[in-house]
Amino acid sequence: MTRWVLSFDATGTGHCLYTEAVDLPAIGRLELVRASTIEFNGTRQRWEVRGSVNQLLFSDPSRRACLEWEQHHYNQ
Repeated sequence: MTRWVLSFDATGTGHCLYTEAVDLPAIGRLELVRASTIEFNGTRQRWEVRGSVNQLLFSDPSRRACLEWEQHHYNQ
């Protein structure tokens, strides 16, 4: 079972990894910002998770491993 974390800061703004498992629009207006991308690196023959300023965060031959890493990393 996937664990989803929704946290709120002092201003009442919520932060989470987007999911359709929770009806987020019912809570309020959404503003989405991409935290990372997962793309295949043909030279290295690996999937790579890159952060918002293009830094390499994680890589693996398996795309699923990258998706799981991303979910764990952003759901803390």
